Amino acid sequence: MKRYLWLYWIAIALTACNGSQAPSQAPQASQAPVPQLKTVTIDNTKIVAGQTVYVPIYSHIYMVEPGRKMNLTATMSVRNTDLSQPIIVTSANYYDTNGEIVRKYLDKPIELRALAATDFVVAQEDVSGGAGASFIVEWVAQQNVSTPAIEAVMINTGGNQGISFVSPGRVIKNRANRK
Repeated sequence: MKRYLWLYWIAIALTACNGSQAPSQAPQASQAPVPQLKTVTIDNTKIVAGQTVYVPIYSHIYMVEPGRKMNLTATMSVRNTDLSQPIIVTSANYYDTNGEIVRKYLDKPIELRALAATDFVVAQEDVSGGAGASFIVEWVAQQNVSTPAIEAVMINTGGNQGISFVSPGRVIKNRANRK
């Protein structure tokens, strides 16, 4: 019996290497859904809420030895927490340690449907922001909505070790209701 199981697993490995379907009914890894984002034009007369949010980003962190640092991948996420209404993300700009803009992630405002999310990634190799980098995210809504969750996750893994941490966004400006 053990011999047959061993041969079965060899057959699975060989068919996987050839790109054909393995004979087992093992669950397949599902692909993450691709966010359906649409660009929008904003009518400022209809805006009733909005914020500017500062999100700290760490391109790297310093290690125990002087001058030694670990580069990090940063994923900044904007999540619409409203159950029924969309929000509009008008900008997501990445700044370096000196407060200089490094990159604009949006050419046009995008709409996030109710409970939808989107993210913006700074690659591990991209150290242009430095240890004091940040995102400035601006969002608005044409109806009263719950406040979105805006935060970043930084991560680095190597071998069997890794580090990760979350950096929450901080509101630095509220847009007053106009209606």
